[in-house]
Amino acid sequence: MNNLSSRRFSTLFDSVKVKPSSLKPFTDGNSRRRIWNPIPIPFRTIPVPRGQDLDFVNVAHSHLIHSDWNKLNALSTHLTPFRVKHILLKIQKDHVLSLEFFNWVKTQNPISHSLETHSMILHILTKSQKFKSAESVLRSIIVSGSLELPAKLFDAILYSYRICDSSPRVFDLLFKTYAHSKKFRNATNAFSRMKDYGFLPTVKSCNLYLSSLLDLHRVDIALGFYREMWRCRISPNVYTFNIVIHAFCKSGKLDKAMELLKEMESMGFSPTIASYNTLIAGYCNKGLLNLAVKLKNSMGKDGVHPNVVTFNTLINGFCREGKLHEANKVFNEMKALNVAPTIVTYNILINGYSLAGKSEMSNRLYEDMSKNGVKADILTYNALILGLCKEGKTKKAAYLVKELDKENLVPNASTFSALISGQCVRNNSDRAFQIYKTMLRSGCHPNECIYNMLISTFCKNEDFDGAVQVLNDMIDRLVIPDSGTLSELHNGLCQCGKNQLATILCKKLEDRHLLPGGFDKSKTINSQPENGDKTF
Repeated sequence: MNNLSSRRFSTLFDSVKVKPSSLKPFTDGNSRRRIWNPIPIPFRTIPVPRGQDLDFVNVAHSHLIHSDWNKLNALSTHLTPFRVKHILLKIQKDHVLSLEFFNWVKTQNPISHSLETHSMILHILTKSQKFKSAESVLRSIIVSGSLELPAKLFDAILYSYRICDSSPRVFDLLFKTYAHSKKFRNATNAFSRMKDYGFLPTVKSCNLYLSSLLDLHRVDIALGFYREMWRCRISPNVYTFNIVIHAFCKSGKLDKAMELLKEMESMGFSPTIASYNTLIAGYCNKGLLNLAVKLKNSMGKDGVHPNVVTFNTLINGFCREGKLHEANKVFNEMKALNVAPTIVTYNILINGYSLAGKSEMSNRLYEDMSKNGVKADILTYNALILGLCKEGKTKKAAYLVKELDKENLVPNASTFSALISGQCVRNNSDRAFQIYKTMLRSGCHPNECIYNMLISTFCKNEDFDGAVQVLNDMIDRLVIPDSGTLSELHNGLCQCGKNQLATILCKKLEDRHLLPGGFDKSKTINSQPENGDKTF
């Protein structure tokens, strides 16, 4: 990409201070007057075909309109970009035939296509409102292009615009396709050049661009683009406001999100359930649960009522803060308002109670969901198993694992992790290691927490050979051990006289760049090495 487009991307929308109160719609008589002077759209003609070129175009056109593809196939080796362009111009009023011919050229003689022929089919399809087909053509160009392609593609579309008597939607489609493809620099550059010539994207395409930016956490650019929309008189719709509320929430600017929610009505828009749910989720993510509940209670004034997403968000917020009593109150309110709990609702609550070591309450919820016809999934069972394992009830947990097969559910990494943690709670390192091996055979990958838990449990049982075996697996999988766990193992080895093994262990970790920060082997207990120490 050239330096100009790169600068545009980084400076056009970055660091724009967005003040909702300054973004009210323009209502004066000049509200639709653009604030820039567009550059006239260039008009470039292509040379008129003469001699053999003219004969070829006329013959090929005749075969096309009579659908005589056999005769056309015989002509395919004589195709050139110049001839393809003129044939497209002759048949451009028939978008079906134009696309059929375009694809035929791509199959028979692809080198006869150029950016100009691609731009022509884009104009033909867009003018006929065949946007999906046009976007498909655009995507094929974009994925195969070089760094210089975006500027050349825009120019090709621009210079063939008037000769094809095209529609402004072709530029909107270009901007939208870049946004869809997460090519934000290209989208930004296209937007800037569109403005130069007086073209603006639709609000729907702008919303797609904003949403795609948020998906990749480019909040500042999204908010900057929102400000640019107002400056260019692109009127936002309710979906735009919902996206911007989400952007404010993601950036922690909840006061601005709330301000925008309130101002939507003064701008002629009614907040939707998505508007409220987005801001409620923002409050919950910040632990501001009282404000979240207050906002939920105020929804009725706008004729909007809480739905299952609203309640699930609040329940999850309370569970995350360990406020299970409040979570249960929201759950009961939900049922009282005849909002049916879903599997998500039950899983959130069951997981919350399980993490708090209240497996009896988790089991009651499991029974309640079964009674209400909500089928448990692997997340439900994992939460139940975790709750039992945290309390050391490994036999009951093992019984639930057997239930998985009956329900056609497959244990995953979380299932095995819960079972391993349960055995570690009981200091049963051998059984925990057996489950760990089963986990590996099942194709699941332990996380660093499981590895550290296993090593620590082996060390507590003074089974340093087992701990070293687990650490070897960690090293092979390039997982960095916890400094405290490594110190525990290192001290244990030194205490039982295996200093040389401890040294080799540290050296191997250093060589693989896996030595954790904060680990200080000089603070370990030194004693004489034992003869015949094992090595890695």
